[in-house]
This record gives sequence, C-alpha cells and structure tokens, in this order.
Amino acid sequence: MATSIRDIVNEANSTVEVIDAEAAADLVDTDQAIFVDVREPVEVAREGKVPHAIHLPRGLLEFAIAADSPAHNPQLLMDKKIVFYCASGGRSALAAATAKRMGVVQAINMAGGFEAYKAIGGDIEDV
Repeated sequence: MATSIRDIVNEANSTVEVIDAEAAADLVDTDQAIFVDVREPVEVAREGKVPHAIHLPRGLLEFAIAADSPAHNPQLLMDKKIVFYCASGGRSALAAATAKRMGVVQAINMAGGFEAYKAIGGDIEDV
C-alpha cells in the first residue's frame, strides 16, 4: 500500500515542534527566531512574506543547511528557533523535519502556513 502525502506530513510533524500562527507572530521581530519561507518564488512575489524571513525554496533547503555546500547559509545553524513556513504547512513540515535531521536543533513548523498567518492579520513584507 502506498503512503499518502498526509501520512508523510503527519510523520514529519511528529518529529518537530509545531506552533500555530499566533505563536509564530509573537516571534516576528524578536531576536529569538529566524523565519524561513520555503514557498516558490512566484508565491512570495505574489503574496509577500513574514517580515525579515529568509526566502529559501524547499528544493534548495538541504544545500543551504549543509556546512560544506557552496550554498550554505550560516543563519540556519544559529542557536535560535528556526520557524519554517509554506502556504499551508505541508512543505514546511517536510522542511523542518529535514532540517532537524541535518542538525538544526530548534526546527519548528508553523501550522497552517502563510495562509494562517495572513488570517490572523500578521505583518507582511512585500517583496
């Protein structure tokens, strides 16, 4: 029997901390967290992003985390909460789980993604 995407996302979420949009919004503009937007460039250009978020499409994540990669982003290995988000929370669950396996200790998924963040009136930065 094939595994469904829902099962894969649920499994990923079971390995990382998951916070709701309200808790995530409380971390924006603090020195406690870095936000990572794993949506595609067209999504970010169309809708904006969480203020100061690093835009890192899901397909490049592993290369940005790996210290021996030319695409390495040292911010991803800082001793801060790294809050991943996408449009609705699926891609970011996979991203957070992968990041945790690669050594990002405080990898967090924002449940509901950018849609939930917009729904609560979270600040948005135009790109």
